[in-house]
Amino acid sequence: MNQWLDERLHISRLNDKFLRKAFPVHHSFFLGEITLFSLIILILTGILLALAYEPSNSLVTNSFDPGTADKPNLIPAAYHSALKINAMPFGDMLRRIHHWTANIMVAAAVIHMMRIYFTGAFKKPREINWWIGMLLLIFTALTAVTGYVLPYDNYAYNTLKVIYGIAASVPWVGEWVAQAAFAGKFPGAGVIPRIYGYHIMLLPGILLALTGAHMLLMIKQKHTQPQYAKRLAYKKIVGVPLSTQQTPIMLLLAIMFAAIIVLFSAFIPVHPIEFFGPPSTTPINNIKPDWYLLWVFGALAIIPSFEVHLFGGLIGAEFVGAIILPTVFLLAMFAVPMLDRSKDNMYYAENPTNHPVRLAAGVAFMASLIVMSVAGYKPELISSGILNTANANTVLWIALFLVPALSYFGVMGIVRGIRSLREADERERGAFSPADD
Repeated sequence: MNQWLDERLHISRLNDKFLRKAFPVHHSFFLGEITLFSLIILILTGILLALAYEPSNSLVTNSFDPGTADKPNLIPAAYHSALKINAMPFGDMLRRIHHWTANIMVAAAVIHMMRIYFTGAFKKPREINWWIGMLLLIFTALTAVTGYVLPYDNYAYNTLKVIYGIAASVPWVGEWVAQAAFAGKFPGAGVIPRIYGYHIMLLPGILLALTGAHMLLMIKQKHTQPQYAKRLAYKKIVGVPLSTQQTPIMLLLAIMFAAIIVLFSAFIPVHPIEFFGPPSTTPINNIKPDWYLLWVFGALAIIPSFEVHLFGGLIGAEFVGAIILPTVFLLAMFAVPMLDRSKDNMYYAENPTNHPVRLAAGVAFMASLIVMSVAGYKPELISSGILNTANANTVLWIALFLVPALSYFGVMGIVRGIRSLREADERERGAFSPADD
């Protein structure tokens, strides 16, 4: 049978070319695999949820509280189907698994990109894979946001209203962009079917295509090797083969990861759609996005309101805070490989402390995102008495510049101290070597 299949499918070539690919043995390399496992779990749980979800904001009678014949209790079909999923056996558990896996996928992708940056793995010839990774991170966040809207409770309704307003804030073409993206003026009859189409077809298709391209490039260019590989076999691939050793490790990791997700979901609930109720005109105070977009919300919170009329268009704080500023941050991340001047191919992961400017700049960048995320809690900081209405913006703006600057110079100082200790160590070893001989 093996020979028959090999004569037709050339399985032996597949084994020689791909299945015996060497994978480096290092715990940090599992971050990319955890992101991939998360995507698989999301697809599987998403398929099951889609079987019971109704992507419509048409009004239907609430079967849990139908009201009276004269005054039926009408709610959007999407919200009603989310209530029915919660009432199904293991339905709420399925929603929890889907929700927390999405958060973990974003977190794993962020930490994975941090590892790539701090070890210099974005350098030649892997610049293209860095850009693909950036696109994966962006589209993962977009997919999560569209999923957040689908239950269409009052919280999701208000969130969607904010997103529509951000799209509409683009000068000159904002209203057209918003209506094109959300199937008409908000809240239109086609908004949930449009978001549903994004969430289950367009965005997952983009994610799968980018993931495939990312993995093909990785196979073609090989992993960056851990530093120990340089000592074992210089410029040679050191690791375990995919088919015989890496695959069992990946399967074990996947099972452990799935078990942790299930355990996590069993004890930590998700967004309580019953508490917020169906969409209504009642606003929700201090509405906030998930943690990975909180920095954008923080930027909106501290940018003072302003309007600039230019050639018939309106440039306001919402456009600057939610579109211009995030675009600048993302472009800075896309530009990272172009800032490297090395001409040789990069084979080995670099020690971050050997590149103090890159390390300090990365820490400062993350510090600025953390400060903006904290700014997202400005109303809570004011209500708790930590800040007051008069000084909140001033304090947060000072922190936005001061904390990254202190982080940068602090890291530079720490690295300088580490280097001094290393040099002292080397001098000490050098001094004892002749005596040992």
